[in-house]
Amino acid sequence: MSVLGAVMVPHPPILLPEVGRGEEKKIGATEAAYRTAAALIAELRPDTIVVSSPHSVMYADYFHISPGKGANGDMRRFRAPQLRFDVDYDEEFTAALARLAEKEGFPAGKMGERSAVLDHGTMIPLYYIGKYCKGYKLVRIGLSGLPLADHYRLGQMIAQTAEKLDRRVVFVGSGDLSHKLLEEGPYGFAPEGPAYDERIMDVMGRAAFDELLDFDETFCDRAAECGHRSFCMMAGALDGKCLETEKLSHEGTFGVGYGICTYRVLGEDPARHLLQVWEERRRKVLTEQRSREDAWVRLARAQVEAWVGARKRLEIPEGLPAEMLSERAGVFVSLHKEGRLRGCIGTIAPTQGCVAEEILENAISASTRDPRFDPVRREELEALEISVDVLARPEKIDSKEKLDVKRYGVIVSKGRKRGLLLPNLDGVDTVDGQIAIALQKAGLSAREKDYELQRFEVVRHV
Repeated sequence: MSVLGAVMVPHPPILLPEVGRGEEKKIGATEAAYRTAAALIAELRPDTIVVSSPHSVMYADYFHISPGKGANGDMRRFRAPQLRFDVDYDEEFTAALARLAEKEGFPAGKMGERSAVLDHGTMIPLYYIGKYCKGYKLVRIGLSGLPLADHYRLGQMIAQTAEKLDRRVVFVGSGDLSHKLLEEGPYGFAPEGPAYDERIMDVMGRAAFDELLDFDETFCDRAAECGHRSFCMMAGALDGKCLETEKLSHEGTFGVGYGICTYRVLGEDPARHLLQVWEERRRKVLTEQRSREDAWVRLARAQVEAWVGARKRLEIPEGLPAEMLSERAGVFVSLHKEGRLRGCIGTIAPTQGCVAEEILENAISASTRDPRFDPVRREELEALEISVDVLARPEKIDSKEKLDVKRYGVIVSKGRKRGLLLPNLDGVDTVDGQIAIALQKAGLSAREKDYELQRFEVVRHV
């Protein structure tokens, strides 16, 4: 046996009559679809139900698999303490999945339990499943801050574990869609909200799971979604399977998107190894980008690869543009992987004899010395996107009105504390937001008033 099916479901507490007290009738299509999804799960007769929840234990660089014999919880946070849930965990499955992750060097396991209490992202699906299905055991998995593709890979490991243990498994991908659909909603409105919901329902309705990995994470953040990583993990568990897919419902009555889709496995489909499809498409994009890299970026990449691969510090090569050898400037080298920052180190003012030397030094630092990240590994080199920012001399300004987030970077300083933010960054759209991040990087309070401002321009090489 293996993964027999999956459901994509939301987790609004208001959906439960004991919590909604009549308000749940406003999302009746979601309630009806939930029952259809739960009935499908019962029809598949699972030994084990795997739930991925954004409200379980979550770490930036690790997937937490809930340990122990079982867990319980209730809905007292939502004024319904009478709704109690007790589950037995599939300890053999959990242990086997953790061993597989360890064998593969993948950051997932049973460490780091902060609370054994069931979260509402798990309990709300169980509320409906329990009306139709009994006798199963549960595996509960949290999400992480790791790339979307890593969530997909963990889903693949879940399917491998099911096959090894000969388990009948159903995967429940728990997650709401955008929380910013309506101005009068609890989280307000952002144009990315409706755009996200339309796009995710299209992708999930077609089971085009490779397209899940193409979502820009800044776009997802602006849409304030909570389930995307959960859906990626679910998709991984269905990798290589022929599916019967049904898009059941989508509602946004309260300003939050609730979408439900079901997936019944019909057999194997070699054409649906969609992580491979996405990786091949990604490689082509990266190859194209590399072919367009200029001398500044090529030098940074060569040094990153030489240092990560062999701890080799390069000499300045021949044939560089004259300005890289004759000019001195501060330089930032930035590394991205799968749309996420992987390292960024630079100098505000020049510390080396020329721009080329500055690039070489900061390329090493960005790949191995950024305190926010582990050092870059050899197997990551092919996936790296690299940019180089050459800074003009900073100038002091007396008001934030002289800033422009697209044109100018900003430096805030007070005493020996200093924070810098480059211009034209994804997700930084306002001067106030730019200053707030720079203050945070300087270790200063967002309420700090007595600080100096400087601005600078950059030439960005990609």
